[in-house]
Amino acid sequence: MSLGPAAVVLDLDGVVIDSEGVWERVREDYTHRHGGRWQEGTQARMMGMSTPEWAAFMHSELGVPQEPDAIARGVIAALLERYRAQLPLLPGAAETVASLAEHWPLGLASSSPRDVVDAVLDLAGIAGRFRAVVSSDEVAAGKPAPDVYLEATRRLGVVPTDAVAVEDSTNGIRAAHAAGLTVVAVPNPAFPPADDALALAAVRRPGVAAVTPEVVREAARDRPPSTGARGSRL
Repeated sequence: MSLGPAAVVLDLDGVVIDSEGVWERVREDYTHRHGGRWQEGTQARMMGMSTPEWAAFMHSELGVPQEPDAIARGVIAALLERYRAQLPLLPGAAETVASLAEHWPLGLASSSPRDVVDAVLDLAGIAGRFRAVVSSDEVAAGKPAPDVYLEATRRLGVVPTDAVAVEDSTNGIRAAHAAGLTVVAVPNPAFPPADDALALAAVRRPGVAAVTPEVVREAARDRPPSTGARGSRL
C-alpha cells in the first residue's frame, strides 16, 4: 500500500491541458459573432463556472442574444473542433497521471462539460487512468463551491480530508480547499490565482510535470489546518 493520501483528484483545464486560452478565444469569438460585448477579465470571471452558469453569464452579462442552451451548444462545438485538430496537452501531464495512478486511485473534478472532458481524456489516451470523473455540470454548483470535489471523493469512496487535489486557478483551489482536500497548486501563469487562494495550498509547483508522488506525499503530510468542507454535500 502506498503511503500518503487515500486518493488524488486532478482538475483538467490548466492542469492536464493548456485550455483556458482556447476557451477564451472560442467564447470571445462567439460573443463578437453574435453581437455581444466581450469585456476585459471576462475569462477569469468565468473560470470554474459550470456550463449553465457561464452560458447564462454570456447571455445576461455579455449581451449574447441566444438563449443559454444555444450558447452552450455553439461554444462547446467550436471548442471540440479545436481540440480534435490539436489537443493542448500540457508537457508531462500524461506521464504525471500515469505515475500518480500507480500509487493512488485518481479522480477528475472539472468545470468543463462532460462531453468535453470525455473527449479530452480519450484524445490524450488517459481515460483509463481515472476511477472517478466528475463535471461541474453534474453537481449543483461550479467552483469555487466544493460540490464537484465532494462528488469526486464520494465516487472514489474516500473522505475528502484524506485526499489531495491538484489545481491551478483561484476558484479551483478554493473549491478543493472548501471540500476539505489538501491542495497542490500549479499556478496558471496566464491566469494566476489570487494570493489569498494560493495561501490555501499546502504545496506549490510550477506545473503538473513537477507533481510527483513525493510531492503528493509532502502535501498530505504538511497540509495547513482545515475545518473541512464548508459547502453543500451532494
